[in-house]
Amino acid sequence: MSTLPAALRRVEVSGAEALWLLEGSALGRLVYPQREVTVIRPGRATWEYGRLVVRAPAPAAAIPATATYHVDEVRAATGTGWSVTVTGPVDVITDPNEAAHYQRTLAGWSHGPHDTLLRLHPKTVSGFRLARAEA
Repeated sequence: MSTLPAALRRVEVSGAEALWLLEGSALGRLVYPQREVTVIRPGRATWEYGRLVVRAPAPAAAIPATATYHVDEVRAATGTGWSVTVTGPVDVITDPNEAAHYQRTLAGWSHGPHDTLLRLHPKTVSGFRLARAEA
């Protein structure tokens, strides 16, 4: 005999709570268009001075002027958790001292020309909590 799955609901969170959730998570995904295809790269991020600094294995020349960073934590057993998406203009960190600092503090997947450090200036922030529906 099987049991029915629990009803789930999605609850929108405020921008402040979404940023708080984002600050607590270091692993996410950088999403950007490239040659009419959406590219998804794993990324590590840190929140500093009102901007998101992202380290991702992507060539700097391929990153457009605007990108999206997505983070989520969903518990597979219950289907509960949260999801946050941040979109905004990006610029590549080219200062060697600043780049060295972030390369020390953010673990990367590759080293060389495809190891890029970006500064994302959030323009839109959206977040959702995934919860069980009230009975």
